[in-house]
Amino acid sequence: MSDMNNLTPQNDNSQDKRNFSEELEVAGNQLVERVKELIEEGNVRRLIIRNPEGRTLVEIPLTIGAVAGGALLLLYPVLAGLAVIGGLLARVKIEIVREEPDATVTDVKNKVEDAAQNLSDTLNQ
Repeated sequence: MSDMNNLTPQNDNSQDKRNFSEELEVAGNQLVERVKELIEEGNVRRLIIRNPEGRTLVEIPLTIGAVAGGALLLLYPVLAGLAVIGGLLARVKIEIVREEPDATVTDVKNKVEDAAQNLSDTLNQ
């Protein structure tokens, strides 16, 4: 399996959260197992399966609540379809859109504000 970790930040203005896109290239016969692993991670918002030329074959939107609640059972028809795709193609690309945890964004904002306040206090002395 060849991982091409291309991280691309994406702003999602509708939810005030940041999403990051990552792309992996896997062998077709590893597609279903890799997708299951990604779904179980919990911070994946969407999976986009592309052929080697970059054409979108399947887009799977995921919600945190559904995955945490055991919705993997509901995705079995999708996984069966992915098995067929994986059987037909030697290589596929998986684009993974992940949501950045709120704590990280908040922590960074707080650190920047603290640093700005410290700098301001230092300059005022």
